[in-house]
Amino acid sequence: MTMMDLDVATSTELAARLIPEEELRVRSVDDVTRLPSFAGKLEECGRLTGVPYCESPLDLQNALVFRRLQQLVGIALLNPLWRERLHYFGIRSAPADMSEWERIPLSDKTVQRDMFMGARAGMVVPLDSGGFEVVASGGTGDGMPLEIVYSLRELRDTYRISGAFMGAYQLGRYLRGPAPRWLFTTLADYQMWSSGTMVGGVLSHVPGVNYIGAGPVSAPVLEHMFSYPGHKALMGITAGIALLPELGAGLSPQARASFRVAMYGSGSLPQRKRDELQAFFPNVSILSYFAATQAECVGLQLDHNSPALSAVPGLHLVEIVDEHGRAVAEGEEGELVVTRLHADETPLLRLKLGDRMIRRSALNGPGPRTERFEFAGRTADVLHLNDSQYSATLAYAALRERLRSMTGVDLDLVAHEVQFHNHREDRTLTLLVAVDDAEGTTAAVEHALGPSGTRQLFTQALPISLSLFNDREANAAAIEQTGYGFRLAFVPRSSPQIEQTTVGKTPLVRDRG
Repeated sequence: MTMMDLDVATSTELAARLIPEEELRVRSVDDVTRLPSFAGKLEECGRLTGVPYCESPLDLQNALVFRRLQQLVGIALLNPLWRERLHYFGIRSAPADMSEWERIPLSDKTVQRDMFMGARAGMVVPLDSGGFEVVASGGTGDGMPLEIVYSLRELRDTYRISGAFMGAYQLGRYLRGPAPRWLFTTLADYQMWSSGTMVGGVLSHVPGVNYIGAGPVSAPVLEHMFSYPGHKALMGITAGIALLPELGAGLSPQARASFRVAMYGSGSLPQRKRDELQAFFPNVSILSYFAATQAECVGLQLDHNSPALSAVPGLHLVEIVDEHGRAVAEGEEGELVVTRLHADETPLLRLKLGDRMIRRSALNGPGPRTERFEFAGRTADVLHLNDSQYSATLAYAALRERLRSMTGVDLDLVAHEVQFHNHREDRTLTLLVAVDDAEGTTAAVEHALGPSGTRQLFTQALPISLSLFNDREANAAAIEQTGYGFRLAFVPRSSPQIEQTTVGKTPLVRDRG
């Protein structure tokens, strides 16, 4: 079989050959424990086509992934709790096509807790069989514990797949210097946290690099690590990456020059911080590594010139869906939903990760072929002004643009952090901006805006950030009628007024009810 032979029909036929009928229709928990690994299927696919799975045609990838989804639904139906959930929504057998797949209800953190905490009743193969790992979330927004369970065998498979992909298509491009090459992570005080175990698992499986799971580091430790000869990449939470110029103040010019890749975790890195990083580390490229508790590697930014994130082929089904759980069109924004493809023993179907993404055109070779998407904000990044909902991400972008044109102050260049505080009871919306010179910036902006300038700034910017379903409300008069007051407050860097989670993340929105 050659790559040229693979039309849709042939791809479907090959997928059925890779996952034959007797494996598709599992009849018992014992059958599940005997299933060949999905990682093995990806490798076999590569042998049959003569190219690595991640470079195979998208039609073939889609056919094999859909065959796998059919198998996962059949496996989930063996579990009483999953069976009850799926039957309630009319799902009694494996889906016939993607339209039927999209009828499967979306899962959220509550479903995850019900399935994998306490009695862990959502496991198909029971916990007392052994061979599992429990991973906890360190940054849940509601402050309640959240755990997930993985088969150790399948977890190792995913580490190997995603690590190989990172090495071949992301880091290999930037760590071109002579050996040795280094890959550090400063994630996770506690190794039970997903960021410590799962991301570390991926990074430790990148070929050709030396991995160090450093955890939180002090300035002397960073200086010691950066004294190692060879090119270096470092992955951390966004706030941790932003602090590297300050933390590395004592680094030698040679150490600074050896830093080639700064990878930040889920979210976005302000332009001010990017500029500081690139001024301090002359050779650094800044890339996003997007992960979550249920997904050790959701998307990787392969090119520092493009914000698009690429899914690792064969790792997860990544969906960008509308409010009905249906796929959005290319260029449209929707909710990020992930289904882990390596989860025979602990399936979790269609999990909402709490992020908004824009669906982008697929990467279609030469080289890797895979789906792509772009971060648009957290699902919770919504400003509720009475009955209208505004995207906080779009609101910030609109405010920044209008402020720049009215005052010459560019928040992306001066802000270390930004955060909206929405006091719903007394109807006040404040944008807090942490800057180096809070008093001077405040005076300059107030002078340029004038007495009623702040209110005008908000009432003209906010309508641009209304959702598609509220766009008829998109005018300044409607904002005025909300009865809201608006404040733009510049505060010193590291001000306690800007609130952080227990793991050092800065939410874009703090809602006061």
